[in-house]
Amino acid sequence: MSQSDHRYRTVFISDVHLGTKGCQAELLLDFIRTAEFDTLYLVGDIIDGWKLRNGWYWPQAHNDVVQKILRLARKGVKVIYVPGNHDEAARDFIGHRFGDVLVARDAIHETADGRRFLVTHGDEFDGVLRHARWLAFVGDWSYRSLLSMNTVFNRFRRRMGFGYWSLSAYLKLKVKNAVQFIENYEEAVVEEARRRGVDGVICGHIHKAEIRRFDDILYINDGDWVESCTAVAERDDGELVLLDWSRTRLAPRHTARPLVLEPESKFAA
Repeated sequence: MSQSDHRYRTVFISDVHLGTKGCQAELLLDFIRTAEFDTLYLVGDIIDGWKLRNGWYWPQAHNDVVQKILRLARKGVKVIYVPGNHDEAARDFIGHRFGDVLVARDAIHETADGRRFLVTHGDEFDGVLRHARWLAFVGDWSYRSLLSMNTVFNRFRRRMGFGYWSLSAYLKLKVKNAVQFIENYEEAVVEEARRRGVDGVICGHIHKAEIRRFDDILYINDGDWVESCTAVAERDDGELVLLDWSRTRLAPRHTARPLVLEPESKFAA
């Protein structure tokens, strides 16, 4: 595998949830050690403050992720941190720099081909968080319970030679209310991008990686590093793609290349 296979102009990651047992920190470390990029956007929920308030969980791999990102910033990678709802305490430091990492409420990213994208975690467009915050905490507990069930279930799948399967991701696609929530969220984020006069939006929050065009707006969600282990990458020509790192690393070594999901050109107007 040549190093050029992993050369990007910009990388966007979100919903890492460091501090939780569901975080796939080892795979994220593998990704950021392998890839080369000039700019890194941390699009919220990098550290899970909600979980850490209720019990400390911080293995070495989680510390290694933080240290690696700080080293990248010291070596000249431009790192912009856009906090989410799980790491909202960082919003008290908007405009400040920590170890060469800039904390921002949101950002406007200009691609190599001149298009402008709103970069936001997206929790402010979540109706549950806006109107029933207590329900969001209940939902978070339920989600982590599903992830725990996933862990046990997938141990048996691995022993039988099967790959990872996500119950929570399956339910998102099958439960009517969850589907409606995702649709409402996507429409709200897209409308904000349209209001700001940009070409698209890059966000996170709902843990559902996707590139989708809504008329004049390109909606991009970079997924998460709990279930899908996906990132958004901008190539040197400005094309934006979704990368599935877990499936890349499960491929045979002689064929392993960055698995590109839904290249943006497929969604050209």
